[in-house]
Amino acid sequence: MKMDEILSVDGMSLQTAAAIVGVGFITLFLFIRYFNGSKKTSSALPPPPEIPGLPLLGNLLQLKEKKPHRTFTKWAEKYGPVYSIRTGSTKLVVLNSNDVAKEAMVTRFSSISTRKLSNAIKVLTYDKNIVALTDYGEHHRTVKRHILTSTLGPNAQRRHQIHRDTLLENVLKELQAYQQEKPLEAVNFRKVFQDQLFGLSLKEVLGNDVESVYVEDLKTTFSREEIFEILVIDPMKGAIEVDWRDFFPYLKWIPNKTFENTVQQMYVRRQAVMTALIKEQRKRISNGKQTNCYLDYLLEEGNSLTEQQILMLLWEAIIESSDTTLVTTEWAMYELAKDPVRQDHLYREIKTVCGSDEVSEKKLSQLPYLMAVFHESLRKHSPAPIVPPRYVHEDTQIGGYHIPAGTEIAINIYGCNMDKNVWESPEDWKPERFLDEKYEAMDLHKTMAFGAGKRLCAGALQAMLISCTAIGRLVQKFEWSLRDGEEENVDTFGLTTHRLHPLQAVIKPRN
Repeated sequence: MKMDEILSVDGMSLQTAAAIVGVGFITLFLFIRYFNGSKKTSSALPPPPEIPGLPLLGNLLQLKEKKPHRTFTKWAEKYGPVYSIRTGSTKLVVLNSNDVAKEAMVTRFSSISTRKLSNAIKVLTYDKNIVALTDYGEHHRTVKRHILTSTLGPNAQRRHQIHRDTLLENVLKELQAYQQEKPLEAVNFRKVFQDQLFGLSLKEVLGNDVESVYVEDLKTTFSREEIFEILVIDPMKGAIEVDWRDFFPYLKWIPNKTFENTVQQMYVRRQAVMTALIKEQRKRISNGKQTNCYLDYLLEEGNSLTEQQILMLLWEAIIESSDTTLVTTEWAMYELAKDPVRQDHLYREIKTVCGSDEVSEKKLSQLPYLMAVFHESLRKHSPAPIVPPRYVHEDTQIGGYHIPAGTEIAINIYGCNMDKNVWESPEDWKPERFLDEKYEAMDLHKTMAFGAGKRLCAGALQAMLISCTAIGRLVQKFEWSLRDGEEENVDTFGLTTHRLHPLQAVIKPRN
């Protein structure tokens, strides 16, 4: 889709909208903003190099493909790891290397800890009411402590191991049944694994898996598949919806009804379904049936939280548990199925360490090649190629450049993990690079995939445990190969690295 089709106002092209609003004082106002923003600062440090663009539009037309992380990485090769661009009337500094990303996330954190959200994400997150996006402060520390204590921290993970074990047992049973029934046909790996991940998230968050729920606000009963669509798939699509007013905030008074209606419908449906699910579990609790889940914990310990905040925190845990781990595991199995030599290497390591025993979480530290497969998949296919922008609320410096207050910062994780100065042949999938003794087997900071510093992803440990154990068990149980034509099937969805089409693989039982 072309940029002028994406940035539309109820069917009105960008050129037409610009022509209308470009008349009179609006054009003058924007030009003043543009050229004032281009003035040099009084700091002794230089500003970052600026990518040449157009007046008003800045670099928008150069970002017409929906893969800005790739464009950012190409610019980094020419202009260096730190540079600035303009997206409409907004100035954005883009960071493209591990060193400057860590400087921003850790050393300069106090100056850029505030999140800057698109209009779509602002609506879907109820204006930052989730752990991942809330502004850093006492509320952020409180809600992050809640999710770590109840669900994602080391102690909580030990309590929830039974759910992860069940997930893997169910995945393997489904794959085995499919292979026995249709031994020559490719299996849709995502369909099997995603369904079980969703079940895991519902157990951890609500205390029970569900097959359906009656939603009183919408006067209908939704199936499990429809619940997944409303809680996970639709918000993922909505998060990358483009509202042209994101790029021209001074024109936010102009309506964009198509965008507003689309995102609002997603919000209303998500709100109604989550309310219904919570209501069902409140009945369980009122009957004296408490479980070890996030909801029960928040109702007991989250006294300072509103009902809406609790709803948002529960929804966040569902969508993140259901999707991020899938992305990494699916790509890892694709790479292994494409590369029989490395798959055999992994199988032999598992056989040597585990013998006839199944791969388990307690064995992961003894399986360095398995861990290397996980980290290399994260590096090449980071689930979030660009982290949500941060807002610079006081003058700071990054990478030797002056960054004035009011600037937005985008960290290009994809660019960090494709930096040729750090990674040899970064476009290749080579787990061996993580066997270097400088890396520890269980280290979560080998790539920038989980972030760094005070905003390190709360779900990093669970993602590693599920994905690594799943990869190990899947290779231990089956020999994997790609369906004909699958090797070229590498398109991704929108701004993400989520595979556009599910992995189709042929599996053969091991001896």
